[in-house]
Amino acid sequence: MGRVYYITHSGELRREENTIIFENSSIKKSIPIEDIDELFLFSEVSTNSKALALLSKKGVIAHFFNHYGYYIGSFYPRETNLSGFLLVKQVEHYTNTQKRLYLAKAFVEGAIVNLSTLFGLRKEDYLFALREAKNIPEVMKVEADLRKDFYRRLEQETGWEFEKRTKRPPQNPLNALISFGNSLVYTKVLGEVYHTQLNPTVSYLHEPSTKRFSLCLDIAEVFKPILSDVLIVKLIRDGVLQEYHFSEELDFTYLSPEGRRLFAKAFDELLESTVRHRRLKRKISHRQLVRLELYKLIKHFLEEENYRPLNYASL
Repeated sequence: MGRVYYITHSGELRREENTIIFENSSIKKSIPIEDIDELFLFSEVSTNSKALALLSKKGVIAHFFNHYGYYIGSFYPRETNLSGFLLVKQVEHYTNTQKRLYLAKAFVEGAIVNLSTLFGLRKEDYLFALREAKNIPEVMKVEADLRKDFYRRLEQETGWEFEKRTKRPPQNPLNALISFGNSLVYTKVLGEVYHTQLNPTVSYLHEPSTKRFSLCLDIAEVFKPILSDVLIVKLIRDGVLQEYHFSEELDFTYLSPEGRRLFAKAFDELLESTVRHRRLKRKISHRQLVRLELYKLIKHFLEEENYRPLNYASL
């Protein structure tokens, strides 16, 4: 497993033999392709087909963000870990109403348990409402109510004004952080999905779409509390991110390049940090936790073991 690289400056990404070169007027960095597992490009970066061909050959995903730090898409190389049988099973769990409902509830249960554990929310009411949900819209309403509760807690924990959730575009620093953090979790899940035989377009909580890898949105529900929400609170409380790290225009707010660099650095450190896994009886990284969750999902589709979402407190 190679490293995840985060590029926060504008410049050019090109190929020299088996090396990726990032260069601008003040920086020139060489990255051996064998050392790259995934690329996050947080500013305006130009590239060419030679560089993309090398990334594709080595199975390296590149996630692109625009000048404002908004996620715009991923370069997703041709899949090599293909399984027609697993795809059939994924589709079967989507078309079967009860099987789909089970998975949708499981993803939201993961969000409930992990958000409640980390932020002291009352999980019993949400778990009860989730059990009573009869269809996907009712499940999504439980998730939406949970998030509203959490946003109130987030405002208390940080001392920053939240008002209401605004996405396109975010209208204050806290909303900008939530959007940026959620994008990082979504793309990190996508990067891990690529290394499995799962098809990222077949989803259960979120409706499959032609414009997104919606399975990653499902799985991200379990990991946003662990990899983004906690990080937001920590960065604000520790004074790492302050209001001068945000820029404002007429009707939206976004992280400055330095703010994005600080968030990405902390995100990467969190991904590489380890926890003791009780069942495996060894330390594993948070990045590996995502991969393990995907393997659990594969076992569920193959009817080897029912999927149960990660309970972070039980590790």
